Amino acid sequence: MGVIGVGQDITERKVAEAEQTRVAKELQTFIDTANAPIFGIDDQGLVNEWNNKAVEITGFSRDEVMGQYLVQVYITEEYRSSVKEVLINALNGQEAANFEFPLFTKDEKRVEVLLNATTRRDAAGRAVGVIGVGQDITERKQIEVEMTRVAKELQNFIDTANAPIFGIDAQGRVNEWNNKAAAITGFSRHEVMGQDLVEVYITEEYRVSVKEVLDLALQGREKTNFEFPLYTKDQRRVDVLLNATTRRDVSGNVVGMLGVARTSRR
Repeated sequence: MGVIGVGQDITERKVAEAEQTRVAKELQTFIDTANAPIFGIDDQGLVNEWNNKAVEITGFSRDEVMGQYLVQVYITEEYRSSVKEVLINALNGQEAANFEFPLFTKDEKRVEVLLNATTRRDAAGRAVGVIGVGQDITERKQIEVEMTRVAKELQNFIDTANAPIFGIDAQGRVNEWNNKAAAITGFSRHEVMGQDLVEVYITEEYRVSVKEVLDLALQGREKTNFEFPLYTKDQRRVDVLLNATTRRDVSGNVVGMLGVARTSRR
């Protein structure tokens, strides 16, 4: 009696396993040290990934969040439905890009997050969770809020200024008409918006000269103290002394002209 041994050369398999382990470690290191908040959930919505940046931004350590329900514990009530929908969609293979929502940190500060939610699959291709890669856009959102506030204040200043102010776009169509302009001319904002300023509201003998001034402003060559007459809705003449200023977008491209006027009636 004796023993018969049947062997199998598993060298290649062991090499493949070692390579898989190496790649998995490198991937985990990449996730942990990435300069973006990264989190993961399993198919039950429980946190199973929480990298260093996520810890830094939220104040919640990895130990605190692991195994917790992400949506129920860390998302405020008014955003739970929308965040849960995005994560469920990702679990069903419908990935989301650039989804915005707020997180609240451990010390109750609000952090605005731009999220890409990606389906996580096992070796057989089955969805087993979601990996979320975020971007802290809090500062950008604060800038946007401030820009909106300033824009509203500027619009209010234009609307209530004690001088007629009008604006045209790059095609010469009216896109600004303040209260004083409406009071002086008799034409309401609703009547003039989108109309060709020169063709509709400037008498024929002054159209060429007025158009030249406006065209120069649209080319960046501004004009001050340009005189011309306007005729009101009831055909009265109003003499206008105009400053024509080029209007630009945030990239510096000319998008229109803003006119600030002084008037005298004859």
